[in-house]
Amino acid sequence: MESIRELYKIGVGPSSSHTMGPRKAAEDFLQQNPDAYSYTVTLFGSLAATGRGHLTDKTVEDVFGSKKLTLIWKPEIELPLHPNGLRIEAFDTQSNLLKANNIYSIGGGTLLYEDGNVSPKTIDCLPSMEQILKHCEKSGESFWEYVAEVEGKDLWDYLAIIWQAMKKSIDRGLQAEGILPSSLGLARRAHSFYRKATLYDQEFKQNILLNAYALAVSEENAAGGEIVTSPTCGASGVLPAVLHYINESLRCKEVHILRALATAGLVGNLVKHNASISGAEVGCQGEVGTACAMAAAAATQLYGGSVRQIEYAAEMGLEHHLGLTCDPVNGLVQIPCIERNAHAASRALGCCRFALASDGVHIISFDEIVKVMKETGQALPSLYRETAEGGIAQVYRLRKT
Repeated sequence: MESIRELYKIGVGPSSSHTMGPRKAAEDFLQQNPDAYSYTVTLFGSLAATGRGHLTDKTVEDVFGSKKLTLIWKPEIELPLHPNGLRIEAFDTQSNLLKANNIYSIGGGTLLYEDGNVSPKTIDCLPSMEQILKHCEKSGESFWEYVAEVEGKDLWDYLAIIWQAMKKSIDRGLQAEGILPSSLGLARRAHSFYRKATLYDQEFKQNILLNAYALAVSEENAAGGEIVTSPTCGASGVLPAVLHYINESLRCKEVHILRALATAGLVGNLVKHNASISGAEVGCQGEVGTACAMAAAAATQLYGGSVRQIEYAAEMGLEHHLGLTCDPVNGLVQIPCIERNAHAASRALGCCRFALASDGVHIISFDEIVKVMKETGQALPSLYRETAEGGIAQVYRLRKT
């Protein structure tokens, strides 16, 4: 299984699959083939369908700089291993092909190469929640202790950096105002929500604050700001919002937040390993649904839940996002993505409270829900998987014609 260092990446929005992944692929290819006369980058499937909205073209052009580059868009063709495929080619002065690589951006900024090799660092981790639960119940460990055991002692230094980056993205997003960059004319709302929170009673105030924190990160992502994939750019607002809200409410020590990040990372990695966190592959249930499960698990741990209650909260967070489509308007990570982060943050706390009120015993397991999510995603037509051809994207497009 991949290290959670691969799940939590500090990067620039708006999309881990469409910007962070292609940037890394282009940088690696250019480093290996620096002296070619010209280069061609062909984008396939979802990567091409929503690439302009996600700034894939600008990202790739930025990497190649002044070098001669041709970009080709083929949204109607998918390469065999994943909907987000790209081919990078290098040519000499006579247009002879020097090198060609097929690369896949499979979610969260992770790359899969044509030979099946995946770029990230891996760890020796049990591959299912049920196996980890049994291990923890036998050893007496918490989830975060198991994560530390398989990740190594330097994990905490890394998570401390991640937590600081998450908090900074919230702070920047709360201060920023104005229109997000795009043709939609969508205004930032985090600052307004944050200010209005003081006008309401305590319960209403708390929910508005939580929404404001999620909006802050999601709007920073949409504006191309620095965020943390958790598990992706498009779902990056959920976990930071929940952790920030609980941190303010309970006045947690940083070590407790870092332990919650470790548990959330374990949940996200299990989804990534056994299903997918790619909107192009399984829809938004794999992005925002996974983020909700991660945040629900982290919250339940911070409120003192048992490993069974944490597993239950995570299961509910994913279960109640089953079937959620990825249908971004104009291929932008704005509508409906930003609001979805805010609502998923609220749902994560709801799942936490429900799990804490129970004894953690339930019928359908987290592992089973992950399997169902994968099957559901594979059954979704491609127009509902980050191609911006159906759903809300189509409604908006038809309204504008």
